Amino acid sequence: MKINKKSPLPIYYQIQEMIREKLENGEWPPGYMLPSERIFAEEFDVSRMTVRQAVTELVSEQLLTREKGKGTFVAEPKLEQTLQGLTSFTEDMKARGMKASSELQLFQMEEADTATARLLQLEGRSVYRMERLRLADHKPMALENSYLNADMFPGLGEEAASGSIYNRLEQEYGITIGSADQSLEASLASEREAELLGIVPGAPVLLISRTTYTAAGAPFEHVISSYRGDRYKFRIHMPRQG
Repeated sequence: MKINKKSPLPIYYQIQEMIREKLENGEWPPGYMLPSERIFAEEFDVSRMTVRQAVTELVSEQLLTREKGKGTFVAEPKLEQTLQGLTSFTEDMKARGMKASSELQLFQMEEADTATARLLQLEGRSVYRMERLRLADHKPMALENSYLNADMFPGLGEEAASGSIYNRLEQEYGITIGSADQSLEASLASEREAELLGIVPGAPVLLISRTTYTAAGAPFEHVISSYRGDRYKFRIHMPRQG
């Protein structure tokens, strides 16, 4: 890699574009560790601050990622999900040729808070709360908290945490899943979310809240999920109205 110090293009930008080219042609694949700032600076005969500026630009574009105490790496490509159609995490990953798995963090019956009771239209207040770390090809993607109407699913146990819970509820309890209301907003990872997702506290996450209904219109599930902002993106097709 060579730079032209007589070029009107800033040196940091030239370095940035050289790195970008290596990413685009696959020479530096996802997970590849970049040379240190010191090595770059010596190679180009520039200051480490100049190198840092170039790398920081690509980190902000989420093409590179910094890991404290380890170095700078080529970022994994983001998984894209459309916001049309109701599917489970397991189904989404299977459609991408990836293996979905979960690590159960919590499973218990508890009293629903006022907001959850209202959303699920509970006559009683008991819900199953299930917290799962969702993984794709063994890499953490999301932390998911599910609240299920306990009266609708008597005897539900921890085994529900494995695989697609939608398939289990449909097959074992005879419900037909009809639709869902879902919202998405930007948030920042808490310390616990960061620890489980393998990111730094305060890193961007996509906070998704979903209430799911049976085909008859009965709400049975409320889910709050935190997706890694560096690994996930959502897409929607929007035809013009009028």
